[in-house]
Amino acid sequence: MRGKLLRRTWEYNPVHYAPPKYRRACHYEVFMPDDLVEFDESLASELLGAVSDAETAIHQLNGRSVPTLAPLARILLRSESIASSKIEGMQVDARDLARSEVKIDIGGKTSTTAYEIIANIDAMELAIEHATNTEIISVENIIDIHRMLMRAAHNRHVAGVIRTEQNWIGGNDYNPCGADFVPPPPEDLPRLLGDLCTAINEDHLPPIVQAGLIHAQFETIHPFHDGNGRTGRALIHVVLRRRGMTPHYVPPISIVLASNKASYIRGLTKFRDGDTTDWLTTFTAAAAQSAKLAVAYIGEVEMLQREWRAALLASANPRADSVAWKIIGVLPGYPIITVSIAVAATGRTKSVVGEALVQLELAGVLTRTSQDRGSRTWEAAGLLSLLGGFEAGVNPRERD
Repeated sequence: MRGKLLRRTWEYNPVHYAPPKYRRACHYEVFMPDDLVEFDESLASELLGAVSDAETAIHQLNGRSVPTLAPLARILLRSESIASSKIEGMQVDARDLARSEVKIDIGGKTSTTAYEIIANIDAMELAIEHATNTEIISVENIIDIHRMLMRAAHNRHVAGVIRTEQNWIGGNDYNPCGADFVPPPPEDLPRLLGDLCTAINEDHLPPIVQAGLIHAQFETIHPFHDGNGRTGRALIHVVLRRRGMTPHYVPPISIVLASNKASYIRGLTKFRDGDTTDWLTTFTAAAAQSAKLAVAYIGEVEMLQREWRAALLASANPRADSVAWKIIGVLPGYPIITVSIAVAATGRTKSVVGEALVQLELAGVLTRTSQDRGSRTWEAAGLLSLLGGFEAGVNPRERD
């Protein structure tokens, strides 16, 4: 076991309502994890081989990066965030989420779930920013990520707030007695989070191993009232970016974890039980598979862009410096686009961009989804269907 169980007594607090059967004092056990700093367990040779394969796959993914493919990085980060939310039961398909993003851009309203998933995308971007620009990751950085993540949640009052009460997983809603898992008590969180941050800033382990351990340890600590899973999965990418593994593209590991949630949860449980090899094997396989999936979809998106360029050439044959070509270059990052989004993405004027969008519509590259001149929107032909398969974890090379 990577820690110890501490027996505690739960005393009923009459301030909080509970049915009579839950008002009696009862005993429970909290889990106190071992420190993660300077983790030095020996790793099985088979696991090290799998780690090497995963690192190779992630390097191959990032080796494809050129400036013109920068919008593809947004696809991967967005898909990782969506899948991380899906694990927590929040589901919005690719098309509905893209429409929600546009509604927000033009000042409209959308569903609460969509707001939360978009907040998760922003939190993932903030995590990557911290990883890139912060010399030493601190507890405050983790709190910032959680605050961004939870800002649109129904319980947004807990955003960025480390818990001061005992929480638990499973069992009943009134006490931790009989719960499946009881994380460490609140008074131990400052020390445990300090240890976690020190472990994030270390570099003596292979990056994939370090990322897997950091995530499992964070889930074990469970320092927030809500949003722990999504925050913990963001920390995976903090580690990988800091260690130089993902300078351009994040492997959408959550897509693979979401496809087999039972295996994911079982792996985290085995980590607490002391079987780090089982957990790291599960995590490493997900990292390798996600990187290969991302490479396959980047290839599909590049092929789709070539089709768009051919359609534009056949329809209008615009000049080489036409804004329409530039929009095709950024379009993979914006499955549904508006004039204002295209202006921001290309740096060109509103009038010129508006003409280019109409030109792309006539070429069949874009399909207009809103006729209101004040809030015109266009959908990129074929892109959302492609993203739907990606976010479902379907490898295009394995389709019939």
